[in-house]
Amino acid sequence: MTKCGYVAILGIPNAGKSTLMNKIIGVDLSIVTHKPQTTRNKITGIYTDRDSQIIILDTPGIIEPKYELQSYMMKEVSSSVNDADTVIHLIDITQPRLQDQLIIIEPYRDFLRRKKTLTVLNKIDEISQSELERKISEISGKSLNDELIPVSAKYHFNIKKLIEEIKSSLPESNFLFEPDELTNRPERFFVAEIIREKILELFEEEIPYSVFVEITEFKDRKGNGSFISADIILDRETQKAIIIGKFGSALKQLGTTARISIEQFLSRKVYLDLFVKVRKNWRKNESFLKRKF
Repeated sequence: MTKCGYVAILGIPNAGKSTLMNKIIGVDLSIVTHKPQTTRNKITGIYTDRDSQIIILDTPGIIEPKYELQSYMMKEVSSSVNDADTVIHLIDITQPRLQDQLIIIEPYRDFLRRKKTLTVLNKIDEISQSELERKISEISGKSLNDELIPVSAKYHFNIKKLIEEIKSSLPESNFLFEPDELTNRPERFFVAEIIREKILELFEEEIPYSVFVEITEFKDRKGNGSFISADIILDRETQKAIIIGKFGSALKQLGTTARISIEQFLSRKVYLDLFVKVRKNWRKNESFLKRKF
């Protein structure tokens, strides 16, 4: 009998949730940057082998919401935990106050009591063995379960062991997706995510978290790749000037970098058209968020 189930990954921003999902399924689906709160939506990745199918829900980092977009993101977390058969609590072992990462999941305790849980300690490559042992001692008996699984998602350390632990926690079930499927998200979703990733990478601290990418047109040209048009929506005019750059140089660089990554992801030629628009306070606009997310 095969096993199949949903697995939600919970943790603080930048704990490595997206990196972990990417490593498990073997493909970069969820964008990864050094900026916190990069993941906004519940992103589904699918790992399938001969006898098991793991449907992974990569969630936004858990925070105290301060505006509508962040409230939406926390609803995505709650939805993921509710849907999951198994929950991974991913702890960033490099953080000084591990207790804070235990406290932050308290709002989800009622959900978690009904789930199988795994506590995973990430980024062990960044600390010494003695420090790892001290931190394990610090949280032993206080986490969701007794067994703590140390990993380095970045360097793929102990990921095979984690996959086996996840598989053992899944219910017996037929597969819900075809064996070659890696996600249930449409291509246009990932194209928008790739463009947003390149914005965060290229403009570093100049463009904050307040950027939204909307795919306005996505057409396949028979035998000649795809035509994609996207709007880059920002909070302020000053940000628009940065994205466009002098004589459009920055926007051109962004378009080239994003197009190359999109072509690699889609495995076909792409013509990419980018437009930069300003919509003030879009993150706080509930009607806008309901339409776009």
